[in-house]
Amino acid sequence: METTSSTNEHTGRGTMWELERNLDQPMDAEAGRLRNMYREKTYPTLVLLQLAFQSLGVVFGDLGTSPLYVFYNIFPREIEDTEQVIGALSLIIYSLTLIPLVKYVFIVLRANDNGQGGTFALYSLLCRHAKINTIPNQHRTDEDLTTYSRHIYDEKSLAAKIKRWLEGHQFRKNAILILVLFGTCMAVGDGILTPAISVLSATGGIQVEEPKMRNDVVVIVSVVILIGLFSMQHFGTDKVSWLFAPIVFVWYILIGILGAVNISKYDQSVLKAFNPIYVYRYFKRGKTSWASLGGIMLSITGTEALFADLSYFPVQAIQIAFTVVVFPCLLLQYTGQAAYIAQNRSSVVHAFYYSLPDSVRWPSFIVATAAAVVASQATISMTYSIIKQALALGCFPRVRIIHTSKKYLGQIYSPDINWILLIFCIAVTAGFKNQSQIANAYGNIFPYLSLCTNLMIAFNTPAKLLT
Repeated sequence: METTSSTNEHTGRGTMWELERNLDQPMDAEAGRLRNMYREKTYPTLVLLQLAFQSLGVVFGDLGTSPLYVFYNIFPREIEDTEQVIGALSLIIYSLTLIPLVKYVFIVLRANDNGQGGTFALYSLLCRHAKINTIPNQHRTDEDLTTYSRHIYDEKSLAAKIKRWLEGHQFRKNAILILVLFGTCMAVGDGILTPAISVLSATGGIQVEEPKMRNDVVVIVSVVILIGLFSMQHFGTDKVSWLFAPIVFVWYILIGILGAVNISKYDQSVLKAFNPIYVYRYFKRGKTSWASLGGIMLSITGTEALFADLSYFPVQAIQIAFTVVVFPCLLLQYTGQAAYIAQNRSSVVHAFYYSLPDSVRWPSFIVATAAAVVASQATISMTYSIIKQALALGCFPRVRIIHTSKKYLGQIYSPDINWILLIFCIAVTAGFKNQSQIANAYGNIFPYLSLCTNLMIAFNTPAKLLT
């Protein structure tokens, strides 16, 4: 009796499941005995803290290195007065609070597709509850998957009305798919630009100590670092995160302490930025303030990686890491850096390095460079995840996917995608040669990507999928 039940369960998984399993190449023989962490809803406290620590090295590096270049891109020209700095800081504070903390950490992370995050995961979730999939890659036996579930709605409910509206016309189905593909393109673009701007900004600190050094030297050093980073990817997220997590942890503690020191040392009046009235006053100054929004967006780029990298770590681990370490340290650093700039308006270029005491400048440069390398890991891992999701839905050519963990199914590596990303990163770094030029494109990616996520969440929410 038990044998028959086991056979039926295996058969019910469907041929698509078997195909996916055969095409995804495991790192070793034991990797075949994988278990999806999202089928285990509770974790021992120590395991959860361990995963939260590891998530620092994979998910939060990008957010942590933003202070290296944010203020310079907000104020590429001269600063008029201290209130302008306070207004920009107020915008940064409330951007970090409302978007990464409130929106992503406590709302969007709940909208996952069996532990998968990103725009394609939301699309897959929507396809499961409405017949909008325009790509004929589903097998009828996929409906028997143990992770498959279907909600029953009242015909007069909002969910049923939206479902009928989405299914009612082919144009709407195509429009949603195009929206998802657009968001995916933005995410891949993020995966290319993040390593370039992070490493360039960090290595640019050399010119603070050596002003005569040519920019070409900085570019060459950046390219060498990028090659080293992408060459390490085949070791897998689990091993890389244990190497990177201590670096990012030290980086966050460092910038938090330095920020607190700068607040007490330079200008404590910047604490007024916690009053949201300064956001209104900042925009009231004119079109220059509105034009600086691209620079403000740089303070929250990398936020989408919180969601797209969800397959690597459970929601609780990401929430703990962000609220306990990432968020408070970023607030301290941005506030401290604003305090320095308020007293040294002409030093906004490389303000992070100039605000450091001479005794810790070189050690901070080393940690900053290491953190910039780690920052790239978040978007690299994100790119692997969304490419795998696109591949599963038939929206991307077949590439090799390697499972790098014996315990967690979501931790993957794609050698083909890895080397393509490296080529594009080197091209961007060597082509632009300046982080401010890359920032112009980089600051525009996140709003579009966030818009795609917002729309997909809006379609999914009435169906009560956020449970």
